[in-house]
Amino acid sequence: MDQAEKIKVLIVDDHQVVRQGLRTFLELHEDIALIGEAEDGKQAVEMARLLQPDVILMDLVMPQMDGIEATEQIHALGLPTKVIALTSFSEDDKVFPAIKAGAVSYLLKDVTPNDLVDAIRAAYHGEARLHPDIARKLMQQVSKMRTTPQESSIDELTARELEVIRQVALGRNNREIAQELFISEKTVKTHISNLLGKLNLDHRTQLAIYAIKNKLVETK
Repeated sequence: MDQAEKIKVLIVDDHQVVRQGLRTFLELHEDIALIGEAEDGKQAVEMARLLQPDVILMDLVMPQMDGIEATEQIHALGLPTKVIALTSFSEDDKVFPAIKAGAVSYLLKDVTPNDLVDAIRAAYHGEARLHPDIARKLMQQVSKMRTTPQESSIDELTARELEVIRQVALGRNNREIAQELFISEKTVKTHISNLLGKLNLDHRTQLAIYAIKNKLVETK
């Protein structure tokens, strides 16, 4: 397979043993090309800027700069790069900030190698993957919401609004959504603002949860 046709992956983890294990397995797959490794979030941002990987496997707890801040900064670069949070932590203070920062998938390090490769390929194609524990946590978060206008609101949303929600859940920023739907970024912002008001939500992360709850995106 030509190098240009492969999924370019950057591994970010402060533990050399973890990086080596990921590298050893991923190098077995012909459609994946490992283009670099970073030891902390600061290195990850700089390497993302220079190498523009298709997918980043991002640890969250690291020195210098943690994975959440690094994900946010990489997302702000406006690159097509997709970040997969790959961590040992499933606590709320990691899950929700990571998704809000722009991670398209959230996996725990006990994920099977095959599921990890599936998540990389899915991220490359703009699809989300969630570890089962994380999917359950998001559902629990939905059930704890103060109000539940979502339960009766989905039928009131337009096809365009539903597509915008799905794009948000896939981790795409406003520019990417605009390109995907052939509309302006200003229109995307208007849609998102209107959706937050209609569904009584506060931020994009809750829109992603709404999409998962209503099966607008695939989880695994």
